[in-house]
Amino acid sequence: MKILYLFIFTFIVHASPAQQLNDRHTEFFNFDWKFHMGDTLGAEKVTFADQSWRKLDVPHDYSIEGSFDQNLPSCNGYLPGGIGWYRKSFSVSASGKDRKVFVRFDGVYKNSEVWINGHYLGKRPSGYIAFEYDLTPWIRFGKENIIAVKSDHTDLTDSGWYTGSGIFRNVHLIYTHPVHIRKWGVFAATSKVTATNASMEIAVDVINETKIPADAIVQVSLVDKAGKEVAKSTVKNVVQPEKENKFNLLLDIKNPQLWCVESPYLYTLRTVVMLNNRVIDSETILTGIREIRFDADKGVFLNGKNIKLKGVCLVHDAGVLGSAVPGEVWEGRLNTLKLLGCNAIRACHNPHASEFLDLCDKLGFLVIDEAYDEWEQPKTKWIDGWNQSKKVKNGYYRYFPEWGKQDLSDQVMRDRNHPSVMMWSIGNEIDFPNDPYSHPSLDSSANPQTFAKYMPENPDASRLKDIAHELVKILKESDMTRPVTAGLASAYMSTQVGFASELDVTGYNYQEKLYAESHKKYPKQVLYGSETGHRYEYWKAVADNDYISSQFLWTGFEYLGESFKWPQRTNPFGIIDLGGSFKPEAYFRQSLWSDKPMAYIGAWDTTMVEPTLFYLWDHKNALPHWNWGKGKVLKISGFTNCEEMELFLNGKSLGTKKMIDFADHVITWYVPFEQGVLTAVARIKGAELAKYELATFGKPFKISAVSDLQHLKADRRDVARIVVNVTDTKNVSHYLAENRIYVETQGNIRVLGIENSNPADTEHYKKNEHQAYHGRVVVYIQSLDKPGKAWVKLTSQGLQPATVNLDIVK
Repeated sequence: MKILYLFIFTFIVHASPAQQLNDRHTEFFNFDWKFHMGDTLGAEKVTFADQSWRKLDVPHDYSIEGSFDQNLPSCNGYLPGGIGWYRKSFSVSASGKDRKVFVRFDGVYKNSEVWINGHYLGKRPSGYIAFEYDLTPWIRFGKENIIAVKSDHTDLTDSGWYTGSGIFRNVHLIYTHPVHIRKWGVFAATSKVTATNASMEIAVDVINETKIPADAIVQVSLVDKAGKEVAKSTVKNVVQPEKENKFNLLLDIKNPQLWCVESPYLYTLRTVVMLNNRVIDSETILTGIREIRFDADKGVFLNGKNIKLKGVCLVHDAGVLGSAVPGEVWEGRLNTLKLLGCNAIRACHNPHASEFLDLCDKLGFLVIDEAYDEWEQPKTKWIDGWNQSKKVKNGYYRYFPEWGKQDLSDQVMRDRNHPSVMMWSIGNEIDFPNDPYSHPSLDSSANPQTFAKYMPENPDASRLKDIAHELVKILKESDMTRPVTAGLASAYMSTQVGFASELDVTGYNYQEKLYAESHKKYPKQVLYGSETGHRYEYWKAVADNDYISSQFLWTGFEYLGESFKWPQRTNPFGIIDLGGSFKPEAYFRQSLWSDKPMAYIGAWDTTMVEPTLFYLWDHKNALPHWNWGKGKVLKISGFTNCEEMELFLNGKSLGTKKMIDFADHVITWYVPFEQGVLTAVARIKGAELAKYELATFGKPFKISAVSDLQHLKADRRDVARIVVNVTDTKNVSHYLAENRIYVETQGNIRVLGIENSNPADTEHYKKNEHQAYHGRVVVYIQSLDKPGKAWVKLTSQGLQPATVNLDIVK
């Protein structure tokens, strides 16, 4: 069976006011909010006295500002929630009284309620869905206006992972003509793609909020990176009063530049609406053209090329930043994943920020865009540690009957134009056996999950087919260009009840052993590893089988919540830590996925038991340091994508070994410890292509600090990431150092947070000091709104300090 999906994808670029030549103007509405932690009566009223409230900018996560507490649920990372109030005053020019005014929230966690000038606008339970309100009827043009937002996250056991709380994504204020493009009203898709031609079908929904017919003209044009217009189309139609109309246009693109993971080429699509030969609305969008095809026997084809998807699952927080993650931080994280050879992401288990998808478009990642972790029945949430004794049943299921379809539709409408988004996922492990669904098929001898037996008191899993059918229908109404998938926890049960048959592409979570049998029994089913462990054998199941296109590791980065027992506040299964540093498992993954020659070595004391966190997440015990006791025999593990590796200790060769001789893809030596330098050299056909070195470090002597940026824009949004290491006198990083690092700033900057990546460190996250872990911390610095010189000074008792100079520029 072959499934063919052809795409044109887009994301909106908001022009500055000076660039606006029509009546649409979109501005960031992030600055100068007032915040109060806790519930308070009357805060929605215009006359409410908020002078004592804290001033801040959003995005803002108030959970991450709280204290870790072992009496709080482990599923939420032992951090608090509660109720938070936000208020903001703003003015709208009297000259704009004939325009429409909307406010759009990209995400408020959760149960948000919004008022404008005391008028109640509505409630949105989900914290992950973007939503919009029309403010126009209640705006005081030429006067001050007050918008108030209440966020209620008192039910801390509503998720299996850390969610964050508050207005944790961007807010926009949007001004339009009464005749305008509807929210998420531009959709572009290709009907064919070849190397010489692409046909792009564009649908534009225009709404007329006046009392008279609108004789409207819609024009679209496609512009390449050089600014040259490569295609154009115009259509005219009448939009009746208080109605909307769909304008369908066609572009023919000669010799298109195709979007792919190696070269994510983006065009600019300009859409304008005209009345009486005057532009009254427009949207400017970045566009990628590509074709993707899923084949049950051969896997995935991108623009006709068969590829393997080397993917990771990503949760939406970033440690000390919580869920209010700046785009610059996500860009750094995605570039880190590129170093691994990663080319695909499963955005778990809810819609991520639109800025995240913008970056995936720009950098060349294919994305599974996931909607839910549960439907109409609750799943287990752990209270005292993952898979421990205390648990509850709580979560989104409370809102699914009323809001599930609307949330899914809004997700698709918002995200359907991103070239990065390759599939819609309607759920993660909704079918986990007996959590909550069960079925008599579990008692069959053919069921490979022998731990799960039929529990008749649980909800009947046959219901999954009906719900999936409805959700797929909603998806296809908004986007016929992408397949629908889900991550199945019990592929056997889901196949028996018909859930799997509703999917275009079937994701298997941790069920590699079923691949061969399922492919033989259901030859038309397109299979892939939607969530997998780290072991080499799981990758071989992909690499050695054409019909398996991909794997998505759990997870790319460590994340808060789904925590183990106190004091561990994070989930440890990421291959990259919270601060963005490679763990040994990341180097191992790089040796499997990257085309660029690489080498890594790590050591382990052979007298110690080699811990394995869990069978599926087999972290390599290969520590990146060369400081051990005299006479210790160390197991040296070498990771490389080259043919062979030679090991040297203080310049003396300890032998060359070939990767082909190691079935687990790990070259090993056993070496008595000797102070000095341990060096690995990797070669192909005798040519040295990569090298890695471990050097014995001395006592902690000084602080070393490097910023990823030297210039920050004075926009109150730009963020620099400063990596701080404790080193000895020879600049060798001290992997075992635990010195306390103090951060001091001067100039128009502020400290967003300090991350040390220690999963068991429950010190308050937002202090301007933190203990080093593995000899390092990461400091996030954000610009303010005035240009000038700034510096960050890093000190520690007994160590030479370091200073990082920054330029804050217009």
